[in-house]
Amino acid sequence: MDTSHHSLSALFDQLGLPSDKAGIERFAAGNRLAVGQALPDAPFWNKAQSAFLRDALLDDSDWCEEADELAVLLSK
Repeated sequence: MDTSHHSLSALFDQLGLPSDKAGIERFAAGNRLAVGQALPDAPFWNKAQSAFLRDALLDDSDWCEEADELAVLLSK
């Protein structure tokens, strides 16, 4: 059982993206979700990233809250 604390930074690590504050801010500034677009369906993910996010949300996994936080960040 994974009991580690998850954060937005840790989610970026899982996605293979720069996970420091500047890296997250750059990613958010350069990528936006279209109105009504689901996070895993965004065109800027590769197949593995999209599948990870889809599974996190559909399975209500322990990454679900961070995926939701990322969706809000990309919707601003």
